[in-house]
Amino acid sequence: MLDNLIWGYVYPNESEIQWSILIVLYPYITGLVAGAFIASSLYHVFGKKEIKPVARFALLTALSFLLVAMMPLLVHLGRPERGIEIMFTPHLTSAMSGFGYIFSFYLIIVVLEIWLSFREDIVKKALSSHGWKELLYSSLALFSFDISEETLHNDEKFARKLAIIGIPSAAFLHGYVGFIFGGIKANPWWSTPLMPIIFLMSAIVSGIALLILLYIAAMKIRKHAIDHKCLQSLAHYLWIFLILDVTLELLEIISMKYASREDIDIINRLLSDKIGFTFWGIQLTLGIFIPFILLLLVSLIKKRDTLKLIMISVSCIFVVIGVFAMRWNVVIGGQEISKSLVGTLTYVPEFFSQEGVLPAIIIFMLPFIILRVVTAILPPWKDMEEETQEHN
Repeated sequence: MLDNLIWGYVYPNESEIQWSILIVLYPYITGLVAGAFIASSLYHVFGKKEIKPVARFALLTALSFLLVAMMPLLVHLGRPERGIEIMFTPHLTSAMSGFGYIFSFYLIIVVLEIWLSFREDIVKKALSSHGWKELLYSSLALFSFDISEETLHNDEKFARKLAIIGIPSAAFLHGYVGFIFGGIKANPWWSTPLMPIIFLMSAIVSGIALLILLYIAAMKIRKHAIDHKCLQSLAHYLWIFLILDVTLELLEIISMKYASREDIDIINRLLSDKIGFTFWGIQLTLGIFIPFILLLLVSLIKKRDTLKLIMISVSCIFVVIGVFAMRWNVVIGGQEISKSLVGTLTYVPEFFSQEGVLPAIIIFMLPFIILRVVTAILPPWKDMEEETQEHN
């Protein structure tokens, strides 16, 4: 059985692939966090008012995925209770150990920005509720009920400052994941200085695409009209970041081909055989080129909002699938190359094991459940419905 999964010569200690689908899921979820936060910053920092209907919803989405971001790593380690030790026994020269601090800092930024953005609603809920709801919202308001115009203005200014700090934090959170892979010099598929920025761009792309899908789904479930101005604006930004993403990814491949170092033969085999379908078929064609054309048509077509909605929805579904394929190709593809550079392995994921497909599906579903809970506590729908009525 094992012989069928190996081609060429591989070292004996490489017969098993160590980083499973959970490690594929880890950068995928952190990417969705970064993308959703940057989408919200388009309104909070850059003043893009057409994004306002989804700005606070994007923050809640970022928080929901952020709370689960470390879970794939903890499950992969097998002893999740030891994960906290990274905070108390820091290894300052380890890039991986830095993740705990980056994650914690970014979590504080997101929570504070959400609290400031929703504080007026929280106080009003506290003042109009009774019983356990009054206690809940009073606690969330920190028993401070001042919502005068001056206080709210100060809240808005402080939230904007946090958003400004949050942008580089989000970029660092996900660029760091790419840095981990790019810094492994022994692996020719990973070792490229473009890796951090490629991870960052694909994170923004996937985060915006997911936010669009969640917004459409939320409006359909709540039976409210979609703000097409907001939707098409998000699609426009998705298209721009998609161009940057595909440019970087193609530059990486072209530079590898042009340099033609001693490892080019194994790279060619990887791209033509091991990950040929997931790279050329799913990552580039399905995940980038088709959405690129569809989103371009959306910007050219006049009126016909329903057709545009379908095209944007299809594009976003393809994008989130394509970015997951990109994470798969990087994490799994890099491990399928033997350190001998004259052999390859094949990863076959199990379904029910600790690092199998089932735990990955469960972990990926958790942010959506959390998002449902936080939107019940802090409803962001008022923004969407008010702005939709104005634009329609």
